[in-house]
Order: sequence, then C-alpha cells, then structure tokens
Amino acid sequence: TQKAVNEIYRVLKPGGEAMRETNSQAILLYASTNKVYGDLKSVGIQEVDSRYVLKDLPEGISENQPLDFYSPYGCSKGAADQYVRDYARIYGLKTVVFRQSCIYGQRQFGMEDQGWVAWFAIAAVFGKPITICGDGKQVRDVLFIDDLLEAFDRVVEHNETVQGQVYNIGGGPQNSISLLELLGLLEDLLGRRIRHSFSDWRPGDQLVFISNNGKARRDFGWEPKVSVQDGVERLLRWVERNKELFEEVGVI
Repeated sequence: TQKAVNEIYRVLKPGGEAMRETNSQAILLYASTNKVYGDLKSVGIQEVDSRYVLKDLPEGISENQPLDFYSPYGCSKGAADQYVRDYARIYGLKTVVFRQSCIYGQRQFGMEDQGWVAWFAIAAVFGKPITICGDGKQVRDVLFIDDLLEAFDRVVEHNETVQGQVYNIGGGPQNSISLLELLGLLEDLLGRRIRHSFSDWRPGDQLVFISNNGKARRDFGWEPKVSVQDGVERLLRWVERNKELFEEVGVI
C-alpha cells in the first residue's frame, strides 16, 4: 500500500541520508525477511509424514533465489531491503542485509499473527487452544535469538569485507521444524496434550523455507549453535517462570 511505502521511506531515508551527508563510518544492519522470496511455488517441494521438504535443495534456499515480493508485508520489507543495498552500491555506505527466517527466544511476547514459535509455547503453558492455518506441515528453520545476535557481532567484526552484502540467516536444515512437529515437541516437554484446530491457509504462505547459511559461514564464520530442541525448551521454561508478565501486557 502507499502508506507502507511512505513509512519505509520515512524510516530509511533519514538514516541513510544522515550517514551519506556526514560521510559516516557507521554500519547499517537491516533485518529483512525470507518473505522477499515469495511463496516459492517454483521450488520443488515434496510432502512427507509430518512436513514438507525441499526436494532438490538439501542445504536450503540461497541468496541466489529470485526475489518475488508477495503480500503487503513482503513488498514493504523487500522495498526496504533494496533501499539499503542501493545506499551501499551508490554511496558506499557500510550496509548489510540479513534476510532472516523465524527468530525466537526468551522475552518474546509472540501472538497468533507474529512470533509463532513463542505463541505456541505461551498458549501451551496457559492451556489456550492453538489454531493452525493450513495443514500444519509447513516448515521453517528457526533461529534462537542468541545465535542471531552472534551473527550481528560477526558482521561488525568483518564489516570491511561484507559491506553491501545480503545474507540468508536462519537455523538451517538441522534446525527446521514443522508446525505439527513443534506441537509434538511441546507436548513432550510439558507431558500433556495441547488443544489445537485447523483453519484456512494464509495467502502466500510458504510451504517450506529453510535458509542456506553457506554464504554467512564462508564470509564471516557464522553458523547457529543452539539446537531447536534446546532453544524451544529454554523458551518454554522461561514462559513458565514468568507467567505474570504475559498477563500484565495482555498477551493472554
């Protein structure tokens, strides 16, 4: 929408222009999203018992995947993604774009429409029913917040060689999980069943997205360390210890 475009320009232009006009040596790190790749219907996908899998891309989606802005969210993030890259190409600013997969961790107040891993954990702890859009076999590679912060630190350390670059940043194949599999993991950790139901698919929802982290590994030596099993348990136990916070902010 025009409102979204105006907001992008309002937020990014002052920062980019301030850096350009002052010849700033600051580093601009932009958190983009895997949604800039669209619904990925052009990629071969196979359905198995509890998930969808990428048939021909065992290491995941790389930065060479064509952009396909799909949905207002994808368009707005994608436009900002390109603005940041152009400020590096045209003006030589030190910018880096992270096309991030699903980020999760403690202190995340997830809701049904944003932060699904955290929302599943919160709803499970409070005994709230979970609604799954689609069949639940959608797969994402989830990345624990500590690993993302390390990636940002590594980029700053290597800023002279990575400026102007774009990186897919996610949990990778080893930390991929479907919605149904996350439900099962939470049930195992809690020792009880979780109420859930199914509803219609969301327009443009990717059946599977897994980040190929190879470029980040080669350029600045980063790869995720926290397993999905360990990360989800850390998140779940934090929610259990801090129930009053969710009631205070109105998430529950």
